[in-house]
Amino acid sequence: MKQFMDENFLLQTETAQKLYHEHSAKMPIIDYHCHLVPSMVANDHKFRSVTEAWLGGDHYKWRAMRTNGIDERFCTGKDTSDWEKFEKWAETVPYTMRNPLYHWTHLELKTAFGIDKILSPKTAREIFDECNEKLATPEFTARGLMRKYNVELVCTTDDPIDTLEHHIATRESGFEVRMLPTWRPDKAMAVEVPSEFRAYVEKLGEVSGVTISKFDDMIEALRKRHDFFAEQGCRLSDHGIEEFYAEDYTDAEIKSIFDKVYGGAELSHEEILKFKSAMMIIFGEMDWEKGWTQQFHYGAIRNNNTKMFKLLGPDTGFDSIGEFTTAKKMSKYLDKLNSNGKLAKTILYNLNPCANEVIATMLGNFQDGSVAGKIQFGSGWWFLDQKDGMEKQMNALSVLGLLSRFVGMLTDSRSLLSYPRHEYFRRTLCNLVGRDVENGEIPASEMEFIGKMIENISYNNAKNYFNF
Repeated sequence: MKQFMDENFLLQTETAQKLYHEHSAKMPIIDYHCHLVPSMVANDHKFRSVTEAWLGGDHYKWRAMRTNGIDERFCTGKDTSDWEKFEKWAETVPYTMRNPLYHWTHLELKTAFGIDKILSPKTAREIFDECNEKLATPEFTARGLMRKYNVELVCTTDDPIDTLEHHIATRESGFEVRMLPTWRPDKAMAVEVPSEFRAYVEKLGEVSGVTISKFDDMIEALRKRHDFFAEQGCRLSDHGIEEFYAEDYTDAEIKSIFDKVYGGAELSHEEILKFKSAMMIIFGEMDWEKGWTQQFHYGAIRNNNTKMFKLLGPDTGFDSIGEFTTAKKMSKYLDKLNSNGKLAKTILYNLNPCANEVIATMLGNFQDGSVAGKIQFGSGWWFLDQKDGMEKQMNALSVLGLLSRFVGMLTDSRSLLSYPRHEYFRRTLCNLVGRDVENGEIPASEMEFIGKMIENISYNNAKNYFNF
């Protein structure tokens, strides 16, 4: 019987162990998609407790606690202490066995705090106190944790109207870990609620210095902000969409639709789809012009629980995997940009694992030899960023594309304690490849190339692909 979470955790063969310990583990972390709060890095945030660092904003844990019968006030409530919330999380942890939260929890305790104990109601108080004692030291500030995990670069997720002041301050402070912005213009195509869209466009006009009264004005303002993001080191865009939009439209139609919604009128479903389709093409062309990479996270049904959405707002643990028929629209969108010679490097992230093979085959349609792995199958994300989800994603990519050109893992997290997800991914990757070597499906005589491939997927591919 193997010991829980020893040095060879998830590494089931000698070859897997060799690949991880000699090749993958030593590589720095490039976290090219995350949701860190930039001000925390700029100000080198000091956490008041492990509850703030670990449970604050973590809707993965909140979902598990609710499922375990824990009252909401111990998840998101403001009238409960940090200890009370941590105690309830510790009460929940034993019930998360076989859920990735069980692995993540103990991997984070071990790698961040050097704690090998199993978290439970019996150990909760001593673990809480030990973590807090360490968090009070300089090594455990926001920047200290990034250094601890050998982070080289992070890309946050930022709205076009953001000032990026914290990115600028971090850079000018001389902090050795680079923090770059990512362009996330979702609100610029969110025309479902006219009043909210107009309010956003007015803010866009203010920060860009462009007086916006028609569609072309809005695009001019977005281009100015796109230029500003590029000046601050931005290399990627990101788009959170339910499905791909690829309706036919004319320029005159889009200008008319803008006038209508900006004037406060509700749009028809067809008009909404046409406007989103036009904006996605424009954003894609802007990214291509600058040599950026565009990312698409699609397939989530968000804010399912209306009662809790009204009470807590978005991103609080009430989202799920959706079912959408997206292949034809995705193909049409990519094909339109490609036909015009303006298809940027692209990463496609699906949330429903039934689309793994769809995505893996879509990549090959638009590879053009200009960049290795120009069109990427993004790593398993959200509900799929766990061992089973990552294995399925990598298996589909291996069978139908080139795993060797994969740009690897990201945290997609708001937490500075989430960097062990890179380790979790790397161990899973090495176990997959190591098993094939041991089974005679990959030649053991090619270990030099295999080791380099593991290093590339862990770090080098991302470094080169994004021009970091």
